[in-house]
Amino acid sequence: MTAPQAPAVTNRAGAANTQKIASFIWGIADDVLRDLYVRGKYRDVILPFTVLRRLDSVLESTKQKVLDLKKVLDDAGIVDQDQSLRAEAGQAFWNISPFTLRELRGRSSQARLQQDFEAYLDGFSPNVQRIIENFEVRRQIPKLAKADALGALIEKFLDPALDLSPAGLDNHAMGTVFEELVRRFNEVNNEEAGEHWTPRDAIRLMTRLVFDPIADQIPDGLYTLYDGAMGTGGMLTVAEETLQGLAEASGKRITTKLFGQEINSETYAIAVADLLLKGEGANADGLVGGPEYSTLSNDAFSGKSFDFMLSNPPYGKSWATDQERMGGKKGIIDPRFVVDHGGDAEFSLITRSSDGQMLFLANMVSKMKKSTALGSRIAEVHNGSSLFTGDAGQGESNIRRWIIENDWLEAIIALPLNMFYNTGIATYIWVLTNRKPEHRKGKIQLIDASGWYTPLRKNLGNKNRELGLDDIERVVCTFLDFEKSDEDGEHSKVFANAEFGYYKVQVERPLRLAQADPATVYSAAQVQKLLKNGAERDPSAAPVITKVYPKGTAADPYVGRFEATFKGDTRVVSYAPDSQLRDIEQIPLLEPAGEWRDGIEAFIRREVLPYVPDAWVDEAKIRIGYEISFTKHFYKPAALRTLDEIRADIRALEAESDNLIAEIAN
Repeated sequence: MTAPQAPAVTNRAGAANTQKIASFIWGIADDVLRDLYVRGKYRDVILPFTVLRRLDSVLESTKQKVLDLKKVLDDAGIVDQDQSLRAEAGQAFWNISPFTLRELRGRSSQARLQQDFEAYLDGFSPNVQRIIENFEVRRQIPKLAKADALGALIEKFLDPALDLSPAGLDNHAMGTVFEELVRRFNEVNNEEAGEHWTPRDAIRLMTRLVFDPIADQIPDGLYTLYDGAMGTGGMLTVAEETLQGLAEASGKRITTKLFGQEINSETYAIAVADLLLKGEGANADGLVGGPEYSTLSNDAFSGKSFDFMLSNPPYGKSWATDQERMGGKKGIIDPRFVVDHGGDAEFSLITRSSDGQMLFLANMVSKMKKSTALGSRIAEVHNGSSLFTGDAGQGESNIRRWIIENDWLEAIIALPLNMFYNTGIATYIWVLTNRKPEHRKGKIQLIDASGWYTPLRKNLGNKNRELGLDDIERVVCTFLDFEKSDEDGEHSKVFANAEFGYYKVQVERPLRLAQADPATVYSAAQVQKLLKNGAERDPSAAPVITKVYPKGTAADPYVGRFEATFKGDTRVVSYAPDSQLRDIEQIPLLEPAGEWRDGIEAFIRREVLPYVPDAWVDEAKIRIGYEISFTKHFYKPAALRTLDEIRADIRALEAESDNLIAEIAN
């Protein structure tokens, strides 16, 4: 009994140690930066200095060897020195300045300290330079030096009580400390944190949805993970840990390679730093970011495909700047967003410029592997608008159509409200794969998990709920028990793909003008001229004729070919449509045709023509759209009150009225 408990004790001790170290570093901010920075800006200094101190500690033992090799390489005229210096340092990074942080302490002159510290920063390898530049560390140095805080800050990070060396903290523990600091700073700045920080409970659920369905099918080998809106990289690192854990449990030997893109400089720097601190320098090399690297307009991984993809893209945010960079809405030719589908070689997935979240999903779908047994699996978070915004033929609807008609959408899970730090709105996880198992083909599962959560003891911004381990297990089990969904129709339902599609049908009625000649065929321009000159609509007037068909043409009022008397002869004609009488019908794709040619005609003949016999369908303007309504499928109507309850309320109101009247009378 004792042996199995030992790891738990060790884990508790380790967790306590990392919390203690994180709290010590957290305290440095109050000791040194108070009054010099507002509290929300402490992280601009503390996070990069934490990274520098760890890297400095790791490189300390090989410092002289690296300097010696640097001289040899320079003397030999070798320009590309990165890999050689990495090998000599025994790490994925290096520093060739003559200084360490210990050698910088105790400088009597602030000017000298500033100069030497800048030289120290300049000596780091290119991957660390990316962290320094995106954290904008050099911008902080003059401010710190002027306030005589630079030396104090270095002194605090060299305190013996703060051991950030490999002997004091292994890579995993150091990564945990750094993530704890990031979490605390994000909580302090919760309004903006949600833009870059997805709660770990949501990520854990996403990784389970991605990996659990194929956990027993993953063979030994290399697997790539991608996040096109990676923020601080949490999804990638949690996904990697989850996949490695599954492999270890099943005795598989796998390696993982991470790829990510992020436009925000600071969060990109955090993501790279986190991986370096965990000893994953090779994975840090797979991250790209900074203001010039917007995923939509500057795809850093064009032409690449990935095994697993997870993301929480920004929603409700304009991508107008990206759109302009890409040539404007009509000038975009990016193959991620203009695809070949449904017989249209230029099927547009371009969404409204006010919200580009669905384009991030299209970006990931474009990177699915097509030649492997497992293909690719995707989990992405969206708000409710991705389910239904966009009319038939518009970008959002076209993305849904493209995904559903290709049978890539496995499930959508409705999460609890107030799950994220800076918003309380409804959010949903979309789960996609291009290798659906046989029993899921042609079907989509909707799971309403909005009521499965654990309340937080303390609110974190808008977040007052989390997915506990039991909640996550419940969602995953419901997802995996796909074939049993009918048994729990309250929370899980399965639909045929086509049930979410519809035809948008334009129904026309003839234009009738008092001034029009029934024996004249009018062109579209002539019709417009009549209207412009004040011709009045008259319901009793004959329809305006725009075309007379050759004799022998069959009449078909359903599509606008009517039999009429024209110049004393019976002919088949078409009428000018009246835009004021135009109507739009939304007809399900699965509308039964019955005795008619298709479901559209059956619907029109049943629901329209009995009331407006002169109506017709403009077949050239029929569009296909897709939308998904959780409210429609999971709506729970409130129970109606009984008659006895209503009578009791009426009697109570009558009694109250009688008392008021009596008081007035007295």
